[in-house]
Amino acid sequence: MAQAEQLRRLQANVESVLLGKTESVRQALIALLAGGHVLLEDVPGVGKTVLARAIARSVNCTFSRIQLTPDMLPTDILGVSVYNAETGQFQFKRGPIFAHIVLADEINRTTPRTQSALLEAMNESQVTMDGATYPLGPPFMVIATQNPFQFEGTYFLPENQLDRFMMRIRIGYPDRPTERRILLEQPSRRRLQNLEPVMDLEELLALQRQVLEVRVDDGIMEYVVSISEATRREEQLALGLSPRGALGLVQAGRAAALMDGRDYLVPDDVKRLVSPVVAHRLLIKAVAQDGSYGAEAIVEKILQTIPAPQ
Repeated sequence: MAQAEQLRRLQANVESVLLGKTESVRQALIALLAGGHVLLEDVPGVGKTVLARAIARSVNCTFSRIQLTPDMLPTDILGVSVYNAETGQFQFKRGPIFAHIVLADEINRTTPRTQSALLEAMNESQVTMDGATYPLGPPFMVIATQNPFQFEGTYFLPENQLDRFMMRIRIGYPDRPTERRILLEQPSRRRLQNLEPVMDLEELLALQRQVLEVRVDDGIMEYVVSISEATRREEQLALGLSPRGALGLVQAGRAAALMDGRDYLVPDDVKRLVSPVVAHRLLIKAVAQDGSYGAEAIVEKILQTIPAPQ
């Protein structure tokens, strides 16, 4: 399929900057194709911001970066109405949320009030201010980065905010040979600024429409429903998978199939994505503050109990 070759070029372009992280790059591009938002969670310095910027530079569309801080207000993100003395009317001055790809850097360093300003934008691709509604995109994608909660000066992301992210991706430390390459080549410094787009806006929108046409067998739909029900029955979980999460799992699976050059979904497409799509939406009982690593272990246990369709 021509789309698969196009997507291979896109992935290779991003990987030329973020070395040795093929799976993380693939997952982020799956979310882009599926029209979802991504939460990049990891320790500082492993390439979260580099990945977000590389994706934005690889697609020829508008890009905005928001550096979130504790003193930031919702209007700093969404925009504000300014009085125009010449016309005698208020005019809406758009904030940095008005871009095709928005990098919300260190989202858990700002207050819950400001975090919540992103909810409508992420869920409905629109902003409502002073009784007027302003559309966002298409496409519209938020790529948020955050450090683990145990780091000082961070705030919890509420469950309803986490549920808006299609995927949570962890990049992790590079292996020894890759880290040596990073030290020698410094790709984020030498290549990122000169990274050329390999896809324009219309091509991306066409691929997103193509994702919707990927066929999903009834057996795979039942498999996703079984996973959802299992999370809601799990005794260790206080909150199971939402219907939005189940829809996100199917949509992400479709995008993964398209990246592999198929117009139909297979069970492995779903199985590979269950952890990044599902784990961050779950709330587990009586564990460490974050609970995310425990949630991933529970997801893997659930997968072992549910037979995949043949």
